[in-house]
Amino acid sequence: MRIRMATAADAEAVRAIYAPIVETTTISFEYAVPTVAAIAERITERQPGYPWLVAERHGGIDGYAYAGRFAARSAYAWSVETSLYVAEAARRRGVGRGLYTALLGILAAQEYRRAFAGIALPNPASVALHESMGFTLSGVHREVGWKLGGWHDVGWWQRPLQASGGEPRPPLPFTGLPAGVLDAALAAGAALLG
Repeated sequence: MRIRMATAADAEAVRAIYAPIVETTTISFEYAVPTVAAIAERITERQPGYPWLVAERHGGIDGYAYAGRFAARSAYAWSVETSLYVAEAARRRGVGRGLYTALLGILAAQEYRRAFAGIALPNPASVALHESMGFTLSGVHREVGWKLGGWHDVGWWQRPLQASGGEPRPPLPFTGLPAGVLDAALAAGAALLG
């Protein structure tokens, strides 16, 4: 198994993981499964400012993780929102931990300061994973999403990526990281895969 940067060619496999989550759960607040073309665009439009990773086993994709801008205003430029999805058959094998280890390592190297994750509640597995990765609860938005016949809360967890203090430099694109940094972050995550 390995963790690598996603490409548009991974969109069909990513969609296969995401589709049942959209169709049958409140984990995602999307109502309709995006097309393969829409997912390919999501993957490529974030890069190189924000990484999108996949965990690959024998040519198939077991999970993916990505980051994006936390909010549009300029002062939020050093904060990112993270997301992670693992194929049902690959859960409890270290895929989530491996992907997040790599993703958070890359984001820290890019000089982002804080990572945020919104989790539709209840979702004890996601909460446990995020808290094991150093995220702490910062608040809960009550009844903010309507899906599958009910209102749902969203909890927000956050994690420091850098120490606070001083005027920050602009975050780096991951393609501008020093030689070996990206590979080291991907390898650190891959080492945790079962």
